[in-house]
Amino acid sequence: MTDELPTVPPVTVKCLVWDLDDTLWQGVLLEDEQVVLPDPIRAVITALDARGILQSVCSRNDHEPAWARLCALGVAEYFVAPQIGWGRKSDAVQRIADRLGFALGTVAFIDDQPVERAEVAFHLPQVRCYDAGAATALLDRPEFTPTSVTVDARRRRQMYQAGQRRADEQARFTGPAEDFLRSLELVMRIRRADAADLSRVEELTLRTSQMNATGVHYPDQALRALLADPRYEVLVTTLTDRFGPHGAVGVLVLEKHPGVWHLRLLATSCRVVSFGTGTVLLTWLVDQAARAGVHLIADFRPNDRNRMMEIAYRFAGFDEEPCACRDRIAVDSDRAVQRLHLAARRQPAPSTFHLTAPDLAGPATVGAG
Repeated sequence: MTDELPTVPPVTVKCLVWDLDDTLWQGVLLEDEQVVLPDPIRAVITALDARGILQSVCSRNDHEPAWARLCALGVAEYFVAPQIGWGRKSDAVQRIADRLGFALGTVAFIDDQPVERAEVAFHLPQVRCYDAGAATALLDRPEFTPTSVTVDARRRRQMYQAGQRRADEQARFTGPAEDFLRSLELVMRIRRADAADLSRVEELTLRTSQMNATGVHYPDQALRALLADPRYEVLVTTLTDRFGPHGAVGVLVLEKHPGVWHLRLLATSCRVVSFGTGTVLLTWLVDQAARAGVHLIADFRPNDRNRMMEIAYRFAGFDEEPCACRDRIAVDSDRAVQRLHLAARRQPAPSTFHLTAPDLAGPATVGAG
């Protein structure tokens, strides 16, 4: 018997904030306009980006020449929400975290100056601080090594940058919100998941909270079992628009019974709530059930964060009325789970999306929009 506690893996860093002078590049820009980016540092930048870890800049410099030098060195594209100026670095790191929507415990800061690291650590104790001398060893540290790297993770920076361009255009748009959505040329694709999708599907069930109907986490092994079971449909939803891909934004787990389909899980990314993605996905499923001539039963476990999902179900017409179809579904041992019922009726096609999806009642593919 041992008294040792199990090792808890560190929280993965979501964003590394770089100092510039004598940290990212060699030298001080105010003293030498031709500062050099060492090849090992360049390799760290590109490798972190490939792992889906965002990177930013926090530097005491004038913005224009510093950014121009990053462009000349060919790495400016890797840095999001840069903060280059003369204020406190802790304030700059806080602004970066706020802009990205990240908790401070997922942000790291690297600087060659002990006083700068100490200032950030004092005001933002959750932020992990590293000496510039450790830069080339970061890739070997567990907090910079995600357990899995999905396709979406590898393009996380590009998706964030597309999101910024999208937000900037929305701020300039003066018409109705629905007209703006149409202008985005949104394309939603719903498809049956395969083994290559499982890491992202698992991630969605784990990380999505506001738009997760049950809060249940489906690990890789459980998802593989569902894929192999002909009673189940595991569906993944992706979204793109004229600014670029949003990646995988939704997952649906459906168990089919004679006369009734059991929606075990519906979860969509909080990033696309404002587009009405969850409503479009649910409306499509209701229409599919109506075409198949079956009722729907949806699991819902209320918590303090997923009220929006309950509203979506209620708005779609789900209720707790009795129906004989309920008897075909095993009782859930979790008393917190509500079983919401819907006698499905045909639904109109979405007006702001082009939708491509499988026909769950048959082998054909349907398109709408």
